[in-house]
Amino acid sequence: MSDSIRDRTAIVGIGQTRFGDKGLPDTELSLACQAISLAIDDAGVLPSEVDGLCMFSMEGGREVEVARNVGLGEVTFFCEVGYGGGAGCGTVGHAAMAVATGQCEVAVAWRARKRADKKSRVWSQASARLSDYTQWSRPAGMLRPVDEIATLMRRYMHEYGATRDHLANVALAFRAHANRNPEATMYERTMSREQYMQARWISEPLCLFDNCLETDGALAVVITSAERAADLPHDPVFVHAYAQGLPTQHQTMSNFFCEDPLRGPSFACAQRLWANSDLRPDDISCAQIYDAFSPLIPLSLEGYGFCARGEGAAFTEGGALEWPDGKLPMNTSGGGLSEAYVHGFNLVLEGVRQMRGTSTSQVEGASSCLVTSGEAVPTSALILRN
Repeated sequence: MSDSIRDRTAIVGIGQTRFGDKGLPDTELSLACQAISLAIDDAGVLPSEVDGLCMFSMEGGREVEVARNVGLGEVTFFCEVGYGGGAGCGTVGHAAMAVATGQCEVAVAWRARKRADKKSRVWSQASARLSDYTQWSRPAGMLRPVDEIATLMRRYMHEYGATRDHLANVALAFRAHANRNPEATMYERTMSREQYMQARWISEPLCLFDNCLETDGALAVVITSAERAADLPHDPVFVHAYAQGLPTQHQTMSNFFCEDPLRGPSFACAQRLWANSDLRPDDISCAQIYDAFSPLIPLSLEGYGFCARGEGAAFTEGGALEWPDGKLPMNTSGGGLSEAYVHGFNLVLEGVRQMRGTSTSQVEGASSCLVTSGEAVPTSALILRN
């Protein structure tokens, strides 16, 4: 698989709508079509040339509706990737594989989301969610994803001595990046460590600022062959490597049945990702790591091999995640914690901007970027390069 897609495809167009933490009037389908149209225009191709579609299985607008409303021609490849936060890089990877293997010539991957309204959130219908594995945790009061991640973080603190200061390192770094990004929800909302420490609890030990935003909005990318990309307006951003990961005996979000609950899907994904790549963690210029909750950062740092087990929290010390001087500048647009939360797809676009040299927190000389999807759920990851 690595030989078939490595650097053979490139992201040539990106598009996003504005973000709305108080809600946008557009439907999810309308948002999707807007972002896709913007990405097609950015790529310098015609809508009729798009013949591949890759979307989240949770998407409201179906492929036929998107194709009809955007004005696409004949579509020869379409797919859907599941598990919400774990799907973002997966849709891009599937599009890259489809182009590399000749199933289509120009593919679009996207995510549109309507979640500013509290009634739209999954846990608001918790009473109806007792037919699957959640029947073992919901009646005991573990209603929301944040409750499950808080449980994992307590275990991590107990085993490795992590503290709330380590979580604050994550939240503060990403907020500072968002403060330089005019498109970010938290663009003009600075935060101090004192404000972080005084924030209300959501699920101990996680406070308000350890949780991602809830956002309306949509983002999309256009992928084509490396050969075709050379003739398009923007310098190509190559899909260097791609992988998905689902570990043995995994339980989504909580991992209760695993021998080691802190060894999540990132470990399975990373093994395949680095096997598919010419690069190693030390070669990565910057990272866009899925941050629905701040504890996912130390867990992912360990999973993707940037540090040893138990060292992810300590990795965040000394401004390691910050721009411009951190050893691994991360989530440089603000990420899910401070830019917007659209199931992590904004991380893909920020990875592209870093490779194009157009980020609002541009890493000097950046030549490669790791982008990941949700830790704690079946996941996926990309390595982009320029």
